[in-house]
Amino acid sequence: MLIHPWDTPRDDTWQRWLAAHDFGQLAVNGAPGEPPHVQPLHFAYDAERGEAVTHLARPNPLWPAVEASPDVLLSVVDDYAFVPGPWQAGPGDPPEHGVPTSLYAAVQLHCRAHLVDDPAEKAELLNRQVGHFQPEGGSARAAVGEAPYGRLLSGIRGLRLEVTEVRAKFKYAGKRSQAVRDRISEGLATRAHPRDTAARTHVRRTGTPAP
Repeated sequence: MLIHPWDTPRDDTWQRWLAAHDFGQLAVNGAPGEPPHVQPLHFAYDAERGEAVTHLARPNPLWPAVEASPDVLLSVVDDYAFVPGPWQAGPGDPPEHGVPTSLYAAVQLHCRAHLVDDPAEKAELLNRQVGHFQPEGGSARAAVGEAPYGRLLSGIRGLRLEVTEVRAKFKYAGKRSQAVRDRISEGLATRAHPRDTAARTHVRRTGTPAP
């Protein structure tokens, strides 16, 4: 992923963004001559521990690939929007000379995968995930040998993804003038496609001190 200086997030912006964007794709090396395996999944990122945790069904075909090549990539992309060319035209340029582009936020976590098969450790991992996604509670805790989830632990394998490198990109017209960013912001507000509001928030923040 190419990251220009003007697309580099400030401070811990990517961590705060990742805390609220917890569905991504786990990419694992395939066998020689085969494409990578890509698995969509929910995960819980723990900044203090420097890891993400998740789990998959035991029959998932991803497991042999993870065991053979535990260096994996967890990729998350969201808040994306297409920007029509006229919105990007420079001051004094004809609108039709503006260059269309994409806006998006992307975080790639390079990880070392650790498989979790011990039943008690799997239960703890599941409880961490549920605590992230369901902080209001309402579900029983997973515990070995206890209903309702104890009997289900054998059907899954856990994954601790130890983060070894982070690459983050927030591409929101950072190299454009304030006038062009204002035009893009107004265009997103008017168009109001599903992700335009989130993209507009990033555009408006670009070029200003991080919150």
